[in-house]
Amino acid sequence: MKHLHISVCVLAGGRSSRMGQDKARLRLGKRTLLGQVRATAKALGLPVRIIRHDLVPPCGPLGGVFTALKSSRADAELFLACDMPFVSAALLARLVSKFRGNEMPLFVAGAQGPGFPFLLPRTSLELVEQQLERKQFSLQALAKFLHARLLRPTAKQRRDLLNINTLCDLKEAQHHWKYLPD
Repeated sequence: MKHLHISVCVLAGGRSSRMGQDKARLRLGKRTLLGQVRATAKALGLPVRIIRHDLVPPCGPLGGVFTALKSSRADAELFLACDMPFVSAALLARLVSKFRGNEMPLFVAGAQGPGFPFLLPRTSLELVEQQLERKQFSLQALAKFLHARLLRPTAKQRRDLLNINTLCDLKEAQHHWKYLPD
């Protein structure tokens, strides 16, 4: 059985329009949001890279997904969003473990459906490109088009999926951050 090479891509190229400033640079505790997500990703022992500039005009996270897959040398990419600082290494390890079972696209099922984090084989590039051409930019539409499997987070892991889009979200995250164990 061949060894599957997986790398991690943190998408940090969004416009942050609801926040009004670059979310990746916002601080939560001792790190920026991006720094926190990167530290968690590095705990997996996989190569980590940051995608800040998409190869296609702004089209949401799908532009970053396309850019990452197009430039990847790995067999698969684990996608993280820079605005999800609570994502845990345990959830990511579970996702990687389940993916290694059959190497089909795998998304975490959030409250709004499939979303971050998710794992795609590099062979998904052509289908991602088709979604861009159709102007279907949502991750939910991509998951459906790819016939992706879903990983349902445990009750505790659902907290990992909190993302920060507004100043109100940031204040809530800062409140929760105070009560996390060191």
